[in-house]
Amino acid sequence: MDYHALDPRGLIAEAYNIEGISAPECRAIFFDWALSRPSDHDAAAEIAELLAVYGAGAPEHPMSAVLKEGLTGAARPAGRRGGRRGRGQG
Repeated sequence: MDYHALDPRGLIAEAYNIEGISAPECRAIFFDWALSRPSDHDAAAEIAELLAVYGAGAPEHPMSAVLKEGLTGAARPAGRRGGRRGRGQG
């Protein structure tokens, strides 16, 4: 089966095909997808494209909600937080 270029293993596509899938299961699938993608690519753009391709026909699907959550997470700056410097004491 041919999947979208951003989902070559079909993880996201197949999640939409699993009847009764839960949000935690979708998060695990999304996490697997995210770990397999190149780190130098624009995560937000890729997630938005997958949401447009797969989620357009299923806006209430748990995977659509997870992809939307991923969009907000992709917008956060990367880097370490916390510790003494994170609390402003260093």
